[in-house]
Amino acid sequence: MRLVFMGTGEIALPSLRWLLDSQESEGYRVVGVYTQPDKRIGRKQILTAPGVKVLAEAAGIPVYQPETLRKNEAAVKEFTELRPDLAVVMAYGQILPKAIIEAPTYACVNLHASLLPRHRGASPIQAAIRDGDAETGITLMHVVPKLDAGNMILKELIPIEEGDTGGILHDKLAELGPALLEKGLPLLRTAEIDSESQEEARVTYSGKLERDHGHLDWSASASSLERLIRAYDPWPGTYTGLLQGNQSKKLKIFPHSLVAAGSSDAPGTVLSTENGLQVSCGEGSLILQGDLQLEGRRRLPGSELLRGLDIPKGTILQ
Repeated sequence: MRLVFMGTGEIALPSLRWLLDSQESEGYRVVGVYTQPDKRIGRKQILTAPGVKVLAEAAGIPVYQPETLRKNEAAVKEFTELRPDLAVVMAYGQILPKAIIEAPTYACVNLHASLLPRHRGASPIQAAIRDGDAETGITLMHVVPKLDAGNMILKELIPIEEGDTGGILHDKLAELGPALLEKGLPLLRTAEIDSESQEEARVTYSGKLERDHGHLDWSASASSLERLIRAYDPWPGTYTGLLQGNQSKKLKIFPHSLVAAGSSDAPGTVLSTENGLQVSCGEGSLILQGDLQLEGRRRLPGSELLRGLDIPKGTILQ
């Protein structure tokens, strides 16, 4: 069986590594890997290859990096000439055209980081923490033109623990991919694969996150903000506004936080700095016990920043 892997995000690396290591024992051959083009990263804008590309090239697998597959006849022709029996997609970062989806002999499948139909879209890991889900997982599903709407083949579940951040949960889910592939590959070798359609009434969407999504709205409940701070770590991060003189500066907030009793003060009011920065919320209050970073300064443990920065009780965070 000829297999093409398509992925870009770091979450895809364990699955690709397993596929490369298991070719001989599982009776297939990885004939190509698709990933996004190299990008310039960091302040120095160094051109950097995706980890998927680095791993594939080290294994001697041809790597393809088209800017887009949509309305790209040359790229579609290149893909079909690989004569894939199966395409496995995970965090590729592009919508696949119908010609790509239908090219493999058996199936084009996706490993999606949620328990579909909940949290279709670009940020399912963050959404699961933010929305207070008790569990999440990976869904092996058929790829269809509509976003994350294909029939479901298998699922692998894990609980969401109290200390999980977006980054921690990302790494846990990444390690589920190989187990799901090991169970799923034997099923994918047949033209007829048992699968389950998604119940449209239960569908939720989690869109692409932008940096300003991390701006904390203190009128929300303390419990929802505690989850948000964990969900958006490390990306896009969370922050509030702190008035310094006549200028409002960003105060970045890192996990973890403690939900505490509320007060009659307006949301965003600093209630105390004795055991961490305690802020009034729409319901309850939040004690920020993780690192803090004031705009223009380095990241510090919250207690250390508060020793060197005067934030009087009654200060309003924006």
